Amino acid sequence: MKTLLKVLAGLVALALLAVAGGVAFLGARKPAQRPPPDEKVAATPERLARGEYLVKNVTGCLHCHGDMQFEYFGMPPRPGSEGGGGFTFTRENAGVPGTVTARNLTADPETGKGNWTDGELMRAIREGIDKDGEALFPMMPYKFLRHIGDEDLRAVIAYIRTLKPIKKTVPPRKIDFPVSLFIKLEPQPLTGPVHTPDDAKDHLGYGRYLSLVSGCFECHTAVDDRMKFVPGQDYAGGRKFAPGGLHVVSANLTPHPDNYMGQAAREQFIGRFRAFAGPEGRTQKVPRSRNTVMPWYAFAGMTDQDLGAIYDYLKTLKPIAKKVDPFPTPAVAAR
Repeated sequence: MKTLLKVLAGLVALALLAVAGGVAFLGARKPAQRPPPDEKVAATPERLARGEYLVKNVTGCLHCHGDMQFEYFGMPPRPGSEGGGGFTFTRENAGVPGTVTARNLTADPETGKGNWTDGELMRAIREGIDKDGEALFPMMPYKFLRHIGDEDLRAVIAYIRTLKPIKKTVPPRKIDFPVSLFIKLEPQPLTGPVHTPDDAKDHLGYGRYLSLVSGCFECHTAVDDRMKFVPGQDYAGGRKFAPGGLHVVSANLTPHPDNYMGQAAREQFIGRFRAFAGPEGRTQKVPRSRNTVMPWYAFAGMTDQDLGAIYDYLKTLKPIAKKVDPFPTPAVAAR
């Protein structure tokens, strides 16, 4: 018996050593990465125009990286705060295992990205690696922004560089163990060029492209307790959000007959976004119990062509029967 206990104790000790070795390995390991592109983006008028459109109306960069106004529908950033970052995602408001604060994207050299190269910004946006070679937390949707085409990315960088410098220090992230180690496994370097689908030649591919880089899939797909997307629930809604005391659940975007997308005509879909266009789209006050994290005010600025492409793509999805209550009471939302 004593011999058996010694053997078991030895096996336990070896297992503990293996776990400790694995933790030490992950702790010292850098995430998978490649050197940042050695490129200086030329800010041509065409790129600046395209970049402004993408940043303001498609990718949602300024929605998260600004001072959100929770009293207005869609939580637009406070004027003058665009790109300055500052909103903190936590376990309570976003299911984050710790705290992650949106970074300062402006050109301030001390607190922003003024000392980052264009290539370092490109790598961070699409591959999740910061200037120091560390992994960004996947709250930054680099897994979806990796689909953004090379020329569209150059346009985004060109426009971001025009944002007014804001001197604003945001707190460092604090991620609970062991997730703090596992996030190092998330970034995957790109291995070749990325192209934006040509709407004229691949209309549905272009609609899918826009649905990925604008966050449709990310926000309208349910996640489990580990923040992993639930298989078979693509675009079917049910993801819960609770920033700033809100309690909102994303809608089902599949074209099931019982859902909006199963009933709405193309013109109705486009018109629903157009209803939030103009300055009044950013200043509609609503009680927090009826607010949403979806930046309607931003997407309202998308072209009819782009909104139509998204609509046409969503209509090709597999219909999923799933009723969603977008504004549950806090107690129901918690469950």
